[in-house]
Amino acid sequence: MQIKPNRLTLQKDNTAGNPITDKGATLGRVLFYDKNLSSNNTISCASCHIQANAFGDDTDASDGVNGTTTRHAMRLVNSRFSNERKFFWDERAATLELQSSEPIKNHIEMGFSGTNGDGSITTLISKLQGIGYYKELFKYVYGSEEITESKLQLALAQFIRSIQSFDSKYDLGRSAVQNDNQAFPNFTAQENQGKTLFLTPPVFNATGVRTSGGFGCAACHAAPEFDIDPNTRNNGIIGVINDTGIDITNTRAPSLRDLVNANGIPNGPMMHTGGLVTLQNVIGHYGTITIATRNTNLDPRLAPNGFGQQLNFQPGEVNALIAFIKTLTGTNVYSDPKWSSPFKS
Repeated sequence: MQIKPNRLTLQKDNTAGNPITDKGATLGRVLFYDKNLSSNNTISCASCHIQANAFGDDTDASDGVNGTTTRHAMRLVNSRFSNERKFFWDERAATLELQSSEPIKNHIEMGFSGTNGDGSITTLISKLQGIGYYKELFKYVYGSEEITESKLQLALAQFIRSIQSFDSKYDLGRSAVQNDNQAFPNFTAQENQGKTLFLTPPVFNATGVRTSGGFGCAACHAAPEFDIDPNTRNNGIIGVINDTGIDITNTRAPSLRDLVNANGIPNGPMMHTGGLVTLQNVIGHYGTITIATRNTNLDPRLAPNGFGQQLNFQPGEVNALIAFIKTLTGTNVYSDPKWSSPFKS
């Protein structure tokens, strides 16, 4: 059963002036899956944002037309309800609309950068104007066959915002209680313990060691969206994929919904480097934060009293938190044909 977003979630809808329509999202779906949007006709948005992986990638770095990406591809589930309205790991795109055409204009990803011998976005538009089905679709959606970057952005953003997951065990439990702090009747004792650990702030001593309370995950990933807090800074991961430099500008993250699939297996490696491959790895990272001397952007919530936090895990706590995170996974998003490719393979 698909549970509709609750009232609090709907208040955080970042659609703004581009409401989802059947026409616009249909065009966006075609664009999302069309390899014609890359310079050599080999890569589409869906090449890196795969429905079977909650619209993320199962590899550290994604293949583009000119090499591999410099950051792991972020899952797109529930982008419509993100607390943080900016996009990309470094939040360089102010809106989803602006984000949607940046991979197209990236030399590595889809190859219409206008640099390094690439054609520009104008080259792509001319290419699409010569494709018969786009003449029909753009006239159907916009009343004109004219294609512009703005129209591409609007349609792609509508399709991406349409990708929603609200049929998880968490959603069923939340619908049966007044607030998240109550025990969910459909949860096991372990899952309810994990929920409490997730929601409850930790109590630290003078040197940053947790002495009581929970893990405080909700300070950055608040229910019911489980998206990233807009004020979040770097999370202590400062590496660069296949390089020796550092990257401390990574301050965004996808929703924790559908972090794992229905079998409890992660929908790909985690963090911007793709360097953590299990939930135990991720929880372990936050369990003992090491403050790197060059990380001038570490989120202060991870450094209580100036020390890297030590969550001082007690027996059973990590397994309980993992059990709760698994309740955030839905089923429909992985198979619903309205989010699948419109092209025959």
